Amino acid sequence: MGLNHEHQVHLLKDILTDHQLDCCGTVAEYEQLERVIKSLMANTDLNSNIKHVLEDVYQYSQSGRTANSIDSHIREHQSHLSQWVEEMDSYS
Repeated sequence: MGLNHEHQVHLLKDILTDHQLDCCGTVAEYEQLERVIKSLMANTDLNSNIKHVLEDVYQYSQSGRTANSIDSHIREHQSHLSQWVEEMDSYS
């Protein structure tokens, strides 16, 4: 059984919060972000306001996956990470 959209958003927030708090991550986490976001974007029941946040997080994950230093990439996006989590909270 797959995750419903609420669980998927919670998973995204967990990964982003971990990145923010730990200032480190893995390629696998970025790939998971991308998979979950693709699934959410295909969901027609999803609040349309959250889609712009998902697009930003998707860009973050794509650039992070190919970054020379994942940890540096995360540090560069610290302010965005908390903002994205807050925005997801307000829409979910």
